[in-house]
Amino acid sequence: MTDEQRQLWRVGTTECVMISCCSGAELQLRTLRPGGDPAHDVDVVLRELYPTKSDLYERARELRARHEQATASD
Repeated sequence: MTDEQRQLWRVGTTECVMISCCSGAELQLRTLRPGGDPAHDVDVVLRELYPTKSDLYERARELRARHEQATASD
């Protein structure tokens, strides 16, 4: 069985991705390396596991708000 990967949001060079399978879901916060290919040249800066997708979505919204706030203050 293959895992399903879905981008939840992207702000600049940062993206939040959900990888789901039958046993739950993984949230990854990734950054694109400068000049890199978005499909391959990313660094995973955060990885969290969740038993339910609803918990993951809530955390993704929180991370996006924090990231947008940090980006706006730069």
